[in-house]
Amino acid sequence: MRPDHTRFVAHFTKGADAFDKLVSILTQQVIRAGNLPWTDLPAVCFTECPWWSLLDHATRYSPYGIGFTKAHIFAAGGGPAIYVRPDHFQKQQWINDVKALSTPFWPAYRPDALKTDDYLNGKTIDYSHEREWRVPHDLSFDRKRVPFVILDTYEDMARFPKELKDDIGRENFILMDMYRKIEQLWPTHQV
Repeated sequence: MRPDHTRFVAHFTKGADAFDKLVSILTQQVIRAGNLPWTDLPAVCFTECPWWSLLDHATRYSPYGIGFTKAHIFAAGGGPAIYVRPDHFQKQQWINDVKALSTPFWPAYRPDALKTDDYLNGKTIDYSHEREWRVPHDLSFDRKRVPFVILDTYEDMARFPKELKDDIGRENFILMDMYRKIEQLWPTHQV
């Protein structure tokens, strides 16, 4: 292991009902794959974002997430997302499971000669900061083996279903309120 890597990944819910989606996922013990842009294929997405970028990631999606070990995701047929230049992406004869793990990569730092409408209508696509992992299908799991759950506030923890807290273990909940407080007092990770 390196200091900027972890053996865990997290799936964050999003939308106004992100808390309810997380409760539903943990109740049903399955994360349903959604079709992804660029491939129109189903996948469940995760991040292995480092601790110091957790606040930014939670702001982009929601402060509600569920963690898994990379070993669990790998055993379920998942792996790191593959970022491919769009000029190569379009040339591939894809196998769907591989394509579901792929995303065009067209960073802002590409040469000006490539900032044309020829690929992706000139749009910049760079999700490499998310350190994304994917599973190309629904992901079933046993909630008693979930290593952590991320909630936003102490109030969320109080209203979280007791059965789920008992199965997961209260010690396995991470509260973004506490993380924000740590960053306020010791802002060593702010860029």
